[in-house]
Amino acid sequence: MSAGSLRESLALRAKSLKAQLSSVYCAFRDPRVKALPKIVIGVCIAYALSPIDLIPDFIPVLGYLDDLVIVPALIGLAIKLIPREIFAQAKEKAEREPLTLRKNPAFAIVFVALWVALAALIVKDVLF
Repeated sequence: MSAGSLRESLALRAKSLKAQLSSVYCAFRDPRVKALPKIVIGVCIAYALSPIDLIPDFIPVLGYLDDLVIVPALIGLAIKLIPREIFAQAKEKAEREPLTLRKNPAFAIVFVALWVALAALIVKDVLF
């Protein structure tokens, strides 16, 4: 596989994941979706949009592994938990009304604070 075709394949996969994430978000906003799927969707969206990864991207190979495995796995799990008819409607809505994200420094600060709090809890449990 050439570098150009690999790049094209990855671009198509990224576009597909973005469309699925938009559909999952539309399902999240549907009041018929139960609590467990909403929790999974919330984690999925938060992780996908988080500026911080579990494995930092600067670590060779492993840094991108979480983006290539964890995000699609969370999206897949969320889709499995959403009732089919609701997901079909959410998918149609996402296609009609695509989501756009604005850059928001406050959003990034919230994510950094959450990751720091999570790390502090883990360190506290390990050390004490």
